[in-house]
Amino acid sequence: QVQLVESGGGLVQPGGSLRLSCAASGSIFNIYIMGWYRQAPGNERELVARIFSDGTTNYANSVKGRFTISRDNAKNTVTLQMNNLNPEDTAVYYCNVITASPSLRYWGQGTQVTVSS
Repeated sequence: QVQLVESGGGLVQPGGSLRLSCAASGSIFNIYIMGWYRQAPGNERELVARIFSDGTTNYANSVKGRFTISRDNAKNTVTLQMNNLNPEDTAVYYCNVITASPSLRYWGQGTQVTVSS
């Protein structure tokens, strides 16, 4: 059984920062991509940032320069540092892991991020 446990969501004022963490545990091997998606009410789930096993990163245009993704391969953890948050960042954030050989996708339970004054 594979579990992705997220932490770090909450309420923050515009311009503030939050740090999301996700730890993968259980029978999970050959993690290829670790990432974060988000879904706001009425919107589709969208990619926020992802990081490949070689350290390559991709970011949504809306978060470039404000968010930073990192991972610890030894601990199977991924972190999303979110700075200069604005109300448009309000959403449920989901951790996502994709393995290689076999290619499997796992999702966390989601953590709420609310940016409001």
